Amino acid sequence: MAEGFARWANPSSPHAEGRKAKAALEDARERIKAALGWEGEVILTSGASESAELALTRAKAGARLVSAVEHDAILKAAPDAERLPVRPDGALDLDSLREAVRRERPLVAVQHVNSETGNRQDLAAIGAIVHEAGGMLLADCSQSAGKFALPACDMAIVSAHKFGGPIGVGALLVRDYAMLEPSGGHERGYRRGTENLPGALGMTAALEACGGLYLAPEVLAPLDALAGECRALGGTWLADRLADPTPFIRALAMPQMSGSAQVMRFDMAGFAVSQGSACSSGTMKTSHVLEAMGLDPKIAANTIRVSFGWSTTREEVERFCEHWQELART
Repeated sequence: MAEGFARWANPSSPHAEGRKAKAALEDARERIKAALGWEGEVILTSGASESAELALTRAKAGARLVSAVEHDAILKAAPDAERLPVRPDGALDLDSLREAVRRERPLVAVQHVNSETGNRQDLAAIGAIVHEAGGMLLADCSQSAGKFALPACDMAIVSAHKFGGPIGVGALLVRDYAMLEPSGGHERGYRRGTENLPGALGMTAALEACGGLYLAPEVLAPLDALAGECRALGGTWLADRLADPTPFIRALAMPQMSGSAQVMRFDMAGFAVSQGSACSSGTMKTSHVLEAMGLDPKIAANTIRVSFGWSTTREEVERFCEHWQELART
């Protein structure tokens, strides 16, 4: 990012400084594609929310279909979209999907890894159904890019800060620009606003630094013992119920304390946890994700979401596990 600030000029300007910035931006774009293994195009954005808005409002497709457990950014970008049900294990109901995609050229949006439960969707199976119906698949990979390989999809959403990059930058990956209606402006005419060169370079560096290993497995090892304690104390370890739980996001319910109370108690002890999605947890409302999964309302109300970043240490995980058990026993 320091390099980007040092050479910053408007990449769309025709003068020499602008051309240098443009060259650096295009180099970053190619490196992002290489790091993610993406063979299509990259539209740089301000993050996942803008990418979702761009895809859902300008895709050359028919009906918009979204899973019932999508992030609020997806739901707000397509407020009139049909919501596809999920099973109690968090997986998309494929029979319902087959019925829904019968309409003309639908655009289906599904989160690769859920931001509240950590459940991973079977996007290979979902994509096969969508493509057989002539539709497009938009994969929200905000939580998975840099940690897991991108799924086969037509468009993908990426957010830099989710894999250790800077805030305020992300991308919409598109198989072909022709899938979108252009709006004029920058990014080949698909986005307005001057490109964020320092942010793009920071995102590129973070992706390359991941190197296929986001977080060493031994860092999260103490969670295995916590899972057993959670069950023994009458709590709910949500991964037990999920179709395909992933290690970086865990949801767990304390038997005798509300999620909102836990958020405050953990905050006082120096831990940053959430009730529901971090973007909407300030409302202290019951998670729409857990509701869509049919989780018992009492369990849902006592559930918190814990996520682990590239800088998380084993000591921090151990201290969290100890504090959770202390609270659960009070």
